[in-house]
Amino acid sequence: MAALSGQRRLERRWGLLMALPAILGFVIFTAGPMVASLVFSLSDWKVGGSLEYAGLDNYARLGGDDLFWQSLGSTTYYTLGAVPLVMIVSFAVAMLLNQKVRGLAVWRTVFYLPTLVPAIANVVLWIWIFNPDFGLLNSLLRQGGLPGGMWIYGESTAIPSLIIMSTWGFGNTMVIFLAGLQGVPRHLYEAVSIDGGGPWHRFWHVTLPMMTPTIFYNLVVGVIGTFQVFNQAYVMTEGGPNNATLFYVYYLFRKAFRESEMGYASALAWVLFMIIMVVTFLMFRNARRWVYYEMAGAR
Repeated sequence: MAALSGQRRLERRWGLLMALPAILGFVIFTAGPMVASLVFSLSDWKVGGSLEYAGLDNYARLGGDDLFWQSLGSTTYYTLGAVPLVMIVSFAVAMLLNQKVRGLAVWRTVFYLPTLVPAIANVVLWIWIFNPDFGLLNSLLRQGGLPGGMWIYGESTAIPSLIIMSTWGFGNTMVIFLAGLQGVPRHLYEAVSIDGGGPWHRFWHVTLPMMTPTIFYNLVVGVIGTFQVFNQAYVMTEGGPNNATLFYVYYLFRKAFRESEMGYASALAWVLFMIIMVVTFLMFRNARRWVYYEMAGAR
């Protein structure tokens, strides 16, 4: 027993030693900055100045900040448009790629490739596509006898254009959907076919219910990701035109690194954290009504 206890202690020590880099990384690069930003959010601190305690003044200031509300509204608009569109497109493509056809591996690679392109390269590519004078999109529309648009250069079309652009990187979501589809038991489809059901019945009564955990996962990840959208506003539009694409994280970045208001920017960061936490909590709370887990046997 003593030898066994010594072996367990040795294993515990080695386990802690192996986990130490990850623990230190979390403390130094995640927990530490979070605590620091919380302290900054309660202070009036500008880069190069002294740190002065301000209490909840930064949070009270948010209520009267029109750009804060505009950035929150623009981000919500983008989230409500981009998340459903990406999920529908990726789910449809995943269902097509789940069929047994020739060259399936090639098609899967083709659809996933855009995800591997660096984010800034994607943005630069879409700047050219959306160019109202010589861009690819307007050129195709003119060839078809249709009028072109201003796209990201128009106040009313900027965010819808970025929503369209969001479908370019649906590869990760598609792969997760594809993995979920391949996990649906075949005997359920056979049972529906024996009962006289067609493709629509198989989709509605088997595929969709069995895929609800995967749909829920992609929904949560998509909402969290789109609330933190940044690259498009930073590289493509700089928040314009007329603050139409002033997304929340870009506004936070501008306050922190262009106006040097680190205290106010930290308050913005914590408000975003609370918003995402509340939205995520509500999605999990609501999930029990429609997400089906086969192993649990209940919704």
